[in-house]
Amino acid sequence: MTVAVELAEFVTRTHYEEVPVKAIDYAAMLISSTMASAAMGSNLESSRIVRSMLVQRGGAGEASAWFGGAPRLPVASAARINALMSDAAASDDSDLRNITHPGTTLTAAAIAVAEKTGANGKDVLAAIALGYEVAGRINTGVVPGLIWEKGFHGCMITIFGGAVAAGLLLKLDVKQMTHALALAATSNAGLLAAANTSTAREHHAGLAAMLGVEAAQLAGLGYTAEESVLEHPRGFFFAYGQDAHVSGRVAEVTRGLGDDWKILTDMAIKLVPGGHPYHAIGEAAANAARMADVPASEITAIICSRPNARQIKGPRHPTDLIGVAHSPYYFAAAGAVDREFTWAHASPEKIMDPAIRRLLDLVEVGEPPTENVERYKQGATVTVKARDGRSFTSTVYAPRGSAVNGIEWSDVEGKFNTLCPLAGISPSNIARCTQVLRHFRGVKHVRELVELIG
Repeated sequence: MTVAVELAEFVTRTHYEEVPVKAIDYAAMLISSTMASAAMGSNLESSRIVRSMLVQRGGAGEASAWFGGAPRLPVASAARINALMSDAAASDDSDLRNITHPGTTLTAAAIAVAEKTGANGKDVLAAIALGYEVAGRINTGVVPGLIWEKGFHGCMITIFGGAVAAGLLLKLDVKQMTHALALAATSNAGLLAAANTSTAREHHAGLAAMLGVEAAQLAGLGYTAEESVLEHPRGFFFAYGQDAHVSGRVAEVTRGLGDDWKILTDMAIKLVPGGHPYHAIGEAAANAARMADVPASEITAIICSRPNARQIKGPRHPTDLIGVAHSPYYFAAAGAVDREFTWAHASPEKIMDPAIRRLLDLVEVGEPPTENVERYKQGATVTVKARDGRSFTSTVYAPRGSAVNGIEWSDVEGKFNTLCPLAGISPSNIARCTQVLRHFRGVKHVRELVELIG
């Protein structure tokens, strides 16, 4: 039995009632998080360009591009626009192991397909939870190769979640789902170098959602691919992983299906903007600065330490959202200056704040920690030094919004309430949306939500 067949059997034979309650709850939180992030990204130039192109192209009116009152579009086009908007804001979710963003692709694909099929809330939530499980397990097969070693973007993983969610809502059988996964494995591409420095990042996300939906649609029509493409000697794990077969990671992909859920162990929702690897740096810097309780002008050094890290990567002096999203220097400096890191730190005013700009040059790397190393889930230890010679240290093992810490609805709703006004959603509709999302398992048709955001 191939890996694709095993995964296909699991997802097509697992019913809503068999998915852990917390996984269903986290799936609803992913919808909320993704829509909030898309609201923030809806006014960015990349979103405007792609929306304009796809609206002009037109096609069957099957699903909605969120915000702005655009005409309904083919499912794959709507999924592409919505995923791109969410990723453009760098404010969505992550699998903390390889920093992929499954929730964006899953939500965009699932909501678009559900609009066409008339699926209810339970169907959508189960599809998202199961899609996350498959994406997370395939990620297991390539960690740490995909991004850190070979330079591919996380869209290579997220496409599988979109294909599974779309396939479940299209009611694919085991054989069809197998080929949806096989097609997804050979459909997408994305390079980290482009994603870290340009708006190619969100382009990748849009393609992952679109191509994941199309993989499911094609498989449903009988299109087939190589069933063993994942574990093939020249297949997906070989191309994107690092010694995956030798290390035994391929065997881990399907071991314990249904016993442990990746959405409960590896998922995190962004509660502040920017790259997830740096959220804990911002938190720890803010904590240490509060302990120091001195003006920012009295800070002489900010020392950041992480397991196995002897250098800091990313732009030291970012000037825009793309740079900020990938700058640990900015997270450390902004956290130390303001003693917090919030959505406001994505604004041009904060990015160019003179106090933050001064501290950017004082951020340095420290010796990697040697204790409790296994507890660091994109965590960090930060020491703030003051002019009077005192030092204050804080460790954050995993950023806020991480499943390993537990995710609170109040935090997710706070994000939704903060970001949705950026897309012009009225306060009354935002309030109604939060209620629909909190009780999404009772939704009869996803239009109950989509119509509220325009």
